[in-house]
Amino acid sequence: MDYVDVMVDPTPNPNAMKFTLDRAVTEGAPESFASKDQAQANPLAAKLFELPGVASVFFLNNFVTITRDPSQSWDQLVPEVVNVIQEHYQGQS
Repeated sequence: MDYVDVMVDPTPNPNAMKFTLDRAVTEGAPESFASKDQAQANPLAAKLFELPGVASVFFLNNFVTITRDPSQSWDQLVPEVVNVIQEHYQGQS
């Protein structure tokens, strides 16, 4: 199993949070997903959209930005997002 280090940082938007990984998420080009349907081709994005309150997902280089539905609490959502990211990368060799 390969442990993934994830740092969580706020953004200027109170409904968005940045998750910085110790590895690349994309190969240079940004990837943006505004719905669960758009995310189906990307396994990590699809898993993130399964979490309640995820409104959009953005990947660039080594970070993921999650925008939440304002009715969801970051206190609950942040650990769930970190868990999904870690489980996704632990399943890869």
